[in-house]
Amino acid sequence: MRKTRGAAIAAFGMSIAMLAAGCSGGDESGGSAEEGGDVSLTMWHNSTTGPGAAYWDETAAAFEAANPGVTIDIQAVQNEDMDGKLQTALNSGDSPDIFMARGGGKLADVVEANQIMDLTDLITDETRAAVGEGALQAFSIDGKVYGMPTAVLPGGFYYTEEVFEKAGITETPETFEELTAATEALKAAGIAPVALGAKDAWPAAHWYYFFAIRECSEEVVSTIAETMDFSDECWLRAGQDLEEFAATEPFNDGFLTTPAQQAANSSAGLIANKQAGMELMGAWNPGVIADLTPEKQPLEDLGWFPFPSVEGGEGDPAAMMGGVDGYSCHVDSPAECADFLNFFMQQEYQEAYAEAFVTLPASQDAQAVVTDPALQEILAAYNEAPYVTVWLDTLFGQNVGNALNGAVVEMLAGDGDAESIVTAMTDAAARG
Repeated sequence: MRKTRGAAIAAFGMSIAMLAAGCSGGDESGGSAEEGGDVSLTMWHNSTTGPGAAYWDETAAAFEAANPGVTIDIQAVQNEDMDGKLQTALNSGDSPDIFMARGGGKLADVVEANQIMDLTDLITDETRAAVGEGALQAFSIDGKVYGMPTAVLPGGFYYTEEVFEKAGITETPETFEELTAATEALKAAGIAPVALGAKDAWPAAHWYYFFAIRECSEEVVSTIAETMDFSDECWLRAGQDLEEFAATEPFNDGFLTTPAQQAANSSAGLIANKQAGMELMGAWNPGVIADLTPEKQPLEDLGWFPFPSVEGGEGDPAAMMGGVDGYSCHVDSPAECADFLNFFMQQEYQEAYAEAFVTLPASQDAQAVVTDPALQEILAAYNEAPYVTVWLDTLFGQNVGNALNGAVVEMLAGDGDAESIVTAMTDAAARG
């Protein structure tokens, strides 16, 4: 079994889910800066406070200084509002110039709608060499690249050494049975075992996602976005695993109305204030947790461990889920939009990005700045994984993904079961 660590995971990045949106949809000034006209770009991101927000302001200012006549209007939007705002902006023709790239079916939907710029021939040789084709593949459709990666963001469990020690837990769980035993130990110590912000739906659905990649073979997971065929029994078993786990009452009181990442009473806030044992979340979570501590500082005893194995599952227990964070340009944006993407992928800006968000940069040249032992452990697990899939709601696209997320919450609320999750996905896929 894996020994717990006292090493800290400091603030670890921003959400894989949804940077995006606003206005402009291209250069309204009448030409590029090279042609003598001023160029204004709009960028929306979800780093509303702290070093992350400062990073984007400073990087945009540096780009403007290096490119006279170009300005970037930086706007921060609350993460939970981001996905809907982006979809509305794209559909209304009032899109931002710069928005977050999302892989899987959601990226394919934007490409099919001709709302995103083909960056294939606009990525510099220097950027390609630093990032590598693997990371670029996360934003590729039919051999063309539509996004520039900034960070790798694997998911897993976040916990604090202090809370685990109070419950007498000295080793992190590696199997489903050990996870259940840990939750029982936490309950016996009077501690909410698992923090869950089900009000936002996707955090609850994360549980189904991870059970699915433990139950389903790599072949099934790698082809599901194309087939949308949920007849394999592994999809049902994933829901049954979650039903079985939920029946042990592992989640915080009121988890159905608990938000994920806002305020001290959110699921991340419960971890930040050491009122819960662990939270299943993406790698942006430590940064969120740090902002919710009384001192607004990273927890020194924050730890991480991967989702445990499931007995009898056909999935590789070392497979990981997460993704690669990145940015794209609207199809009608001026050339300077792609220039900005290449600009912030330079080593000095990727290093600054990694330090501001305390995350794992996509640029291999910048990964030397990652010195925290916990972060290095996550990076090693990510690099050694037999395969990595993006979040299932991203992989499936908006319609099927939203149906999945909603069905998981309904099941946890007692209004559905494992079979109804499969039915919801199947029905949504049939509607197209």
